[in-house]
Amino acid sequence: MLNVGKIEEGIVLDHIIAGKSLSIYDSLQLDKLDCTVAIIKNAKSSKMGKKDILKIECDIDKVSLDILAFIDHNITVNIIKDGNIVEKKDLVLPKEVKNIIRCKNPRCITSVEQELPNIFILTDEKKEIYRCKYCEEKYEERP
Repeated sequence: MLNVGKIEEGIVLDHIIAGKSLSIYDSLQLDKLDCTVAIIKNAKSSKMGKKDILKIECDIDKVSLDILAFIDHNITVNIIKDGNIVEKKDLVLPKEVKNIIRCKNPRCITSVEQELPNIFILTDEKKEIYRCKYCEEKYEERP
């Protein structure tokens, strides 16, 4: 059995869909932070079968919970202090995401005015639908 040591201060992202940890690592730009990161892929889970886990030894303020919630709001965020879990944060879908995804509509103003921020608004919380603020193009996740 693999044993990854506990962290003293930081966050643990648990219940990540198996195989998604590297894309979350990239989306959160963890490579740009000067902190220790442990990526555990395909860990056994009674709830999910298999799951990924990210252990990040840094201040929680350095990690965007909005980006994380947009990617998967079912991820468990555990705040660690002095080696113990002191808080569990529930993620909620952000009402607006800025420069996380790009509008695919070639007629959108963001295609011409590339310095404009790409802003998507949550238009249907139940169906998790985001639309471009400028042209209302629906965001379609690529497989």
